Amino acid sequence: MNRLSRKTARTLEDVMMEYIRDMKIASGLNEQLIYEAWDAVSGAGRQTVSKYVKNGTLYCSLASSVLRSRLYPRRDEIVRQINARLVENRLFVPDDPRTGLLNRIVLQ
Repeated sequence: MNRLSRKTARTLEDVMMEYIRDMKIASGLNEQLIYEAWDAVSGAGRQTVSKYVKNGTLYCSLASSVLRSRLYPRRDEIVRQINARLVENRLFVPDDPRTGLLNRIVLQ
């Protein structure tokens, strides 16, 4: 008679992180979390025409040049706030080679 071996219990968080890494969806999930953090921190979500992440840089095209000039001096502060939000989120994978924490923001 073959008995099933009892394994050590794992938390749901550990299982979810393993699933995210195994399915290779960390980059896409990280991008969405970065975009949500941008919208919340900057307050410019509705005026953001397009955004994408490449090599630790968030590129944002804004519909208003006035808004761009207001956000420009706050770029470093916004990066810090976005990264703080990302680190707090349990689904964020900081060691993902394609989309980890942000280094800078480029406003277009």
